[in-house]
Amino acid sequence: MYSLSKRLGAEFLGTLLLLAIVIGSGVMAENLSEGNNGVALIANTLATVFGLYILIEVFGPISGAHFNPVVTLTMVLLKRQPGSELLPYIIVQLAGAFFGAILVHQMFDMQLLQFSEKARTGWGIWTGEIVATAGLLLVILMAKAERVSGMVACYIGAAYWFTSSTSFANPAAAFGRQFSNSFAGIAPGDVPAYMVFEVIGGLLALVLYKAFGSNNSTVTSQAPNPAA
Repeated sequence: MYSLSKRLGAEFLGTLLLLAIVIGSGVMAENLSEGNNGVALIANTLATVFGLYILIEVFGPISGAHFNPVVTLTMVLLKRQPGSELLPYIIVQLAGAFFGAILVHQMFDMQLLQFSEKARTGWGIWTGEIVATAGLLLVILMAKAERVSGMVACYIGAAYWFTSSTSFANPAAAFGRQFSNSFAGIAPGDVPAYMVFEVIGGLLALVLYKAFGSNNSTVTSQAPNPAA
């Protein structure tokens, strides 16, 4: 097992790179799509799927590749990770998400600190976040450990399109994306509701897992179990 400091470092860097991929690909797609949001979303989706798969493979053996406070909370509730690590994991995940947005702005010569003006609110969208997060956690908990990275990446790619919220499914992602007034952004005032419904989705997944849990799942706190 890696030391806590190395695992926290992996969570910070992994979350930073995940947000850089999500936000950066959104900026590039918006710049090149000439106003075609469908094309921009396709590009954003593909970059996220490929990038997420790589990040899980790289950081999964070190920290579990959570990149997501709901995933960490779930692992703690299942006693697969010590409760004392919950807050440190969440802190570095949120910090990584923030600096991921800043890194994108630096790369694209944008104002470094900004706030999104893109409204994402309403019961339909909040329901989408419940579905997206519950589905993500069920994949993580019920997939065979050696297949988690590919299955999570594929699920997130699908959920970008079948959920009304475009599948944030991650409080750290919602937190980081509020700091970018770009294609992937979310207005700061809408972030708290996203976080609440993502946690609800995670708890729903835990209930379903308890009811239908698979013996095929061998996920532990040190196995690749991420989120986007």
